[in-house]
Amino acid sequence: MRPRIGPGFRLQFEPAQDAHVLLYPEGMVKLNPSAAQILLRCDGERSVEAIVAELESAFNATGLEPEVRAFIDIAQRQRWVVEAS
Repeated sequence: MRPRIGPGFRLQFEPAQDAHVLLYPEGMVKLNPSAAQILLRCDGERSVEAIVAELESAFNATGLEPEVRAFIDIAQRQRWVVEAS
């Protein structure tokens, strides 16, 4: 899967919230730093495996795959991300 931000959603940094947010017509979701880092990489080009590898490298961590996959599953159910075509 190569996730990308879903139609109708926009990811951006919101200075007033001092956080990344996911905007949609009915409102806004304030993201925690981990969620933001995952969604910033959901560009439709990277696979989930590539996102995990990039996060592990960027944060000098290992074993992030289960948490990243769990978040992407939730994000899919919320339609925050969809599979790139």
